[in-house]
Amino acid sequence: MERQKSMLVVLGSGLYGLYKKDAGKEMRVKTRCGFATVYPLQNKKAKVYLLMRHGKGHSVPPHLINYRANALAAKELGVDYIIATSAVGSMNPKMKVGNYVVIDHFLDFTKTRRITIFEGKEFSHTDMSEPYSRKVRQALISSLRSNRASFHKNGTYACAEGPRYETPAEVRMYRMMGGDVAGMTGVPEVVFAKELDIAYGSVAIVTNMAAGMQKKISHEEVVKEMDRSLKDTRKIIDRTIEYLSK
Repeated sequence: MERQKSMLVVLGSGLYGLYKKDAGKEMRVKTRCGFATVYPLQNKKAKVYLLMRHGKGHSVPPHLINYRANALAAKELGVDYIIATSAVGSMNPKMKVGNYVVIDHFLDFTKTRRITIFEGKEFSHTDMSEPYSRKVRQALISSLRSNRASFHKNGTYACAEGPRYETPAEVRMYRMMGGDVAGMTGVPEVVFAKELDIAYGSVAIVTNMAAGMQKKISHEEVVKEMDRSLKDTRKIIDRTIEYLSK
């Protein structure tokens, strides 16, 4: 009998209520880089865990998240697939507020974060030709299609250090380099998953246009848009889990 698939759903800003009624008691997973907190999710087709990227009550800013502990906990739990969610600002006029974007490449503009899961003499020069799992991306695309969502099947994520928002000049630079959306948490999360050989996919929700493309940006605006998308996003993630469990 084939082993049941195991998945980790990473919930970004504004999505912590997505599985509020279905999540089990919190589990603290010990790793060599500290603890990660996950919640088992009731699901008949797969073993699913939830991870709140910013902690309870959005208490951890993007530059202080323990990305290594989160990734190592996924490995410890035997996770096959990571489905990540995030709120982003759009730098591409075609990617409008309320649209979903299935990320396929990234640009790293972080400054102070750990850049690898490896320590000491044991390391690997990880191939990043395809940083996001083709299988997880296809499951997300199929789910978005079946839910008739407005989405883009490709997008380059420019990751800034945060917690401040980008300046209009930085946004212009990101656009010149091929960036479509801007966020603060996608890297090194995707890198660590790749280094640990865990299939990782990311779906971003556009909550605002980036600096210089609208008058002002606020966290309240981001949370409001994410809250508006909760029902649709829940359906999209549920169906993605269903596709990956086959």
